Amino acid sequence: MVPQVRVPAAKVALSTASVYPENTEAAFEIAGRLGYDGVEVMVWTDPVSQDVEALRRLSDLHGVPILAVHAPCLLVTQRVWTTDPWRKLTTARAAAERLGASTVVVHPPFRWQRSYVRDFVTGMHRIAEETDITFAVENMYPWRYRDRELQAYAPGWDPTDDDFPTYTLDLSHTATSRSDALAMAARMGDRLGHVHIADGTGSGKDEHLVPGRGTQPCAELLEGLATAGYGGHVVAEINTRRAASSAQREADLAEALAFIRLHLAAPAGSVPRETRP
Repeated sequence: MVPQVRVPAAKVALSTASVYPENTEAAFEIAGRLGYDGVEVMVWTDPVSQDVEALRRLSDLHGVPILAVHAPCLLVTQRVWTTDPWRKLTTARAAAERLGASTVVVHPPFRWQRSYVRDFVTGMHRIAEETDITFAVENMYPWRYRDRELQAYAPGWDPTDDDFPTYTLDLSHTATSRSDALAMAARMGDRLGHVHIADGTGSGKDEHLVPGRGTQPCAELLEGLATAGYGGHVVAEINTRRAASSAQREADLAEALAFIRLHLAAPAGSVPRETRP
């Protein structure tokens, strides 16, 4: 008898950040050629990533749906769309609605964004009630320099310390923060709505390695998601900037997709472990 396998309805997307230093357009082309189910658009300094109509044309041209929008929360994107963090989120929501995406990924505020910090937890609940778009707050990490550690995010880099409607779990970030990824997933529970799959070694750098090349429990997490019947998106968010060529970059992203497809499955009838989502 051939063993039966349960594969959840979760779609596997490619973050457009994964092709850097190539551009957003290249991400759509690569995602379509490799067989990803869609893309997550990282809104950053590339003008195309900020332009809803340009993104819609790329999606149609390559037959690649836009499943999620990553709001411009990075240091380098503090002036993208606007400098007002709440307007960034409402603009991201409008973009997601127009593009047919279901999810907006959000980072916790930087500590110096004091008014944003004060209202962030209640604001996330408020914005969740105003739209069908899911706003998923992502785990981050303390910044480290030599033997010093800087708490750059507030209320904190671990969103499970607060009450948010939906979470994004990033496994490169759990490596950087030296957190137990499966324990964090368990704390998120059924509010785990979005996953960034990448690997890391715990070096203190946000490495975003191809899954399987670091120390994170990428396979165990994916198998646990399959066991639990996870219905959110799984996004490959890989750092390929040091790839020797475009062909090597594409090979790395193909390997990431194969890893996710392989492990995002569970034996039919399996029972989830306590430490799994």
